[in-house]
Amino acid sequence: METPVQTDSTRPPSRWRDAWRSPALRVLVVAIAVVVAQWADTRMQVTGLQQELARRLADGDAVAREGRALARQSHEALATVQAKLGVLEARLAETQSQAVALEAMYQELSSTRDERVLAEVEQAVVIAVQQLQFAGNVEAALIALQGAEVRLARSAQPRFLPARKLIARDIERLKATPGANITGLSLRIESVVAVVDNLPLAYEQRPKADTAKPASDSTPASADYWRELGADVWRELRQLVRIERIDHGDPALLSPNQSFFLRENLKLRLLNARLALLQRDGATFREEIRQSREQLDRYFDNRAKPVQAAQSTLKALATTDVSFDLPGLAETLTALRNLKFARERNIGGAGGAGVLGK
Repeated sequence: METPVQTDSTRPPSRWRDAWRSPALRVLVVAIAVVVAQWADTRMQVTGLQQELARRLADGDAVAREGRALARQSHEALATVQAKLGVLEARLAETQSQAVALEAMYQELSSTRDERVLAEVEQAVVIAVQQLQFAGNVEAALIALQGAEVRLARSAQPRFLPARKLIARDIERLKATPGANITGLSLRIESVVAVVDNLPLAYEQRPKADTAKPASDSTPASADYWRELGADVWRELRQLVRIERIDHGDPALLSPNQSFFLRENLKLRLLNARLALLQRDGATFREEIRQSREQLDRYFDNRAKPVQAAQSTLKALATTDVSFDLPGLAETLTALRNLKFARERNIGGAGGAGVLGK
């Protein structure tokens, strides 16, 4: 019986099996498995950490972008708030100025009755002074002074009595002023100025036309025909040549342009006379009226009724004396202002005493 021959192919499995039965190899395999498992776990943890880090970085970027957007919005809101604050400050300053103005108005309105009376009377006297100095209007000055006198009479204050006496004296002086009707004289000059453009010139006057006598119904039919014919021919011949007496031997002949400037020159002289009347310059007033009358006599038709009316008005004005002195009101105005200043000093002294007492 032959013994089976052992080949090399059957030996390694037995060696591996023998080696696997070795405890050291088993420990080594177990250690390698543990290491591999730990490496795999560590790898997974690192991967997870990386993913978590990436996620958190992305979240951080989003938060940063949102923070920048919020910061930009906050900056814009801050700018808007600052603009509104500037507007509110301007309105506050305006409100404060209005409050100061209202306070001043309140202080003015809360002044005493005597102060208001003094202010009104002083203003009336100032108006009277202006009317006398600039317009020579005595009537307006009288009205202003009479109103001031009535205001002082209503107040019934004894310390206003001297000023009231001065105003009453000024009223009597104005009433006694000669030539006080300056307004009426000025209106008469203005009436002449208004009709200058319509006054007929001397060289434009025409002779009066002769009216033929109407034939009488009582003339018999058998009247002399030739006699009537001769009378008609004679009337026609008289119409061809006519001689008429004119007041001026040489009426001035003027072109249309010269006529325009003549009328304008006459109006300027009348306006100068009116200005001299307001200034109470008697010499200039009389000279302008005289030259105006000479122009009317020389260049205008004296037979026309408008020219005659203008001459009559200028003649009456030439006899008016306008060189009179109007009374001054400086003394009355000074007395009123002294009263006002004295009251202000008294009020100021009382206010200072009150402050010192506090």
